[in-house]
Amino acid sequence: MTNNITLTKNNASSENRILNWSGRAWILSAILGQLGFIVFIAMFYGLRIFSGDFAGWNDKPIIDGYIQGDTTGNYMFAIHVLFAAVMTLSGVIQLIPKIRARLPFVHRVSGRIFLSTGCLLAIGGLWMTWVRGTHMHISGAYAISIDALLILVFAVLTVKFAIRRNIKVHQRWAMRFFMVASAVWFLRVAMMGWMIIAQGPVGMTQDMSGPTDFVMMFGCYLIPLAIYELYKFADASSFSWIKVATASLVFIATGFTILGVFGSIAYMWWPYL
Repeated sequence: MTNNITLTKNNASSENRILNWSGRAWILSAILGQLGFIVFIAMFYGLRIFSGDFAGWNDKPIIDGYIQGDTTGNYMFAIHVLFAAVMTLSGVIQLIPKIRARLPFVHRVSGRIFLSTGCLLAIGGLWMTWVRGTHMHISGAYAISIDALLILVFAVLTVKFAIRRNIKVHQRWAMRFFMVASAVWFLRVAMMGWMIIAQGPVGMTQDMSGPTDFVMMFGCYLIPLAIYELYKFADASSFSWIKVATASLVFIATGFTILGVFGSIAYMWWPYL
């Protein structure tokens, strides 16, 4: 697996360089934001799991992770959050070009871990959503299900083209997999970014049934995926205005990501550590 969002082969023109740097800027914001997410998972959920304080998961009032008497569901939730940390860390490794270039073995191993944990989390997410009922609104359940199916399909295609040694196509599917597998992180960043801009939870409700909630639940993977596809289209385009317009969009997305990461750390994660 590899990251190819920052790769612009024909970078002779200033437009290509601008596009290239917009991709690099977003990657950096994503790496920093996902590291913050990993720290939160480890310190909030990880410490409670290894200390046996399962009920402490509910100290963060969003979705009840611990349900008294549901031993199977509680253990599934514990495995789910630990795998989420492993998947996120392996995904971050995939985004660092120097690791791919200088430590190809680490890159390959982390890629396999990223794919396998992502698929396990997708299956586990489906189980928790439809069997355990761990969701706040039915639209969120459908959003999770579509994302899980995309994760599984993209994983198969990523492996398929790796086996065929079609590295260019493999890279494209690997990056698509990253976008849909990171939906949980994207959702949190989007929620906090929007609340900072709107000065409050405009269009959002406690059970995530508001119009903004609906857009975010599906948009947390469809919008990043669409921006990535636009980026690759602009990369291959011979029209300068497409490159500049796309770079501008990616820079805006980067700014929103940074804002959302700041909001997530300051208001969603840090207060509970």
